[in-house]
Amino acid sequence: MGNTTSCCVSSSPKHRRNNHSRLEPYRPEPELSREDTGCNLQHISDRENIDDLPMEYNPSDHPRASTIFLSKSQTDVAVSNKRVREKRKSLYINHFTHISENKHHPGPVRRKYSSCSTIFLDDSTVSQPNLKYTIKCVALAIYYHIKNRDVDRRMLLDIFDEKLHPLSKSEIPPDYDKHDPEQKQIYRFVRTLFSAAQLTAECAIVTLVYLERLLTYAEIDICPANWKRIVLGAILLASKVWDDQAVWNVDYCQILKDITVEDMNELERQFLELLQFNINVPSSVYAKYYFDLRSLAEANSLSFPLEPLSRDKAQKLEAISRLCDDKYKDLRKAAKKRSVSADNLVVVRWAPAIIS
Repeated sequence: MGNTTSCCVSSSPKHRRNNHSRLEPYRPEPELSREDTGCNLQHISDRENIDDLPMEYNPSDHPRASTIFLSKSQTDVAVSNKRVREKRKSLYINHFTHISENKHHPGPVRRKYSSCSTIFLDDSTVSQPNLKYTIKCVALAIYYHIKNRDVDRRMLLDIFDEKLHPLSKSEIPPDYDKHDPEQKQIYRFVRTLFSAAQLTAECAIVTLVYLERLLTYAEIDICPANWKRIVLGAILLASKVWDDQAVWNVDYCQILKDITVEDMNELERQFLELLQFNINVPSSVYAKYYFDLRSLAEANSLSFPLEPLSRDKAQKLEAISRLCDDKYKDLRKAAKKRSVSADNLVVVRWAPAIIS
């Protein structure tokens, strides 16, 4: 036990101090700046926290912030609401006039109405939106972005300038940046890309999220000179992030015959850098954009197609409703605050005494 060479006894603290004393003292090396290392990329810890940004400046990240396209469409909302009210009034009058004048010879009614026997629903939901009408709504949102853009803040990046990077070999007119595109022109451009690449309706909503995120982060405006390349970059990025089978850049070169793969790669790279590589789309933000697109469609008389509720769809809705009801029944019982009732009270009962 007293043997100092035993393996059970460690060396004394004095020996440890002597061993360390023979080592050279630690001298921290001077920190190199990012300019010296040749790396100017911003570290992820140095980025500004998304939650610290005001909500009105961060609509594509914050679920409670109002979308930009909906606020830009508010300039025409008074006229649009008046048109919607007049259209509803005319449909209401025409409906009852048609019924009163054609009691014995009924014809096609202009508007479909739900009744006790038939329920009309549109087939667009937040999980499975209607492709055609979602693209129409996204094109309408882009149209309002261009129409009601901030003229004083017109900043045009070279990568999005169609004159510097044309999408076709056709000659670009000198006043290409003066005339705003029509909604139908934007819709045809987006529909062509989605149809050729076989993209989904959810990808269209994510495209609009990336577009508004680009305008917010890069502090630029979408205008007649850059709207095609901005939309193309947003679709390219959304298809790779959202769809399982992403479309390659070379596939877009088959759709747009006059564009090169190098141009597509550079467009994607600079788009990602301007987004600060933030391609995350929370489910709450996605749902907000979906319902705001429906509000935009309602304000502009762009209604989704109505179809009668079939027996199969009714049974599926009933099964989903029953499944959700069983799933959340226990949670509702646990969260429900019950008040004390008279049945649960324990009181002292006084019985009359019998004196014999």
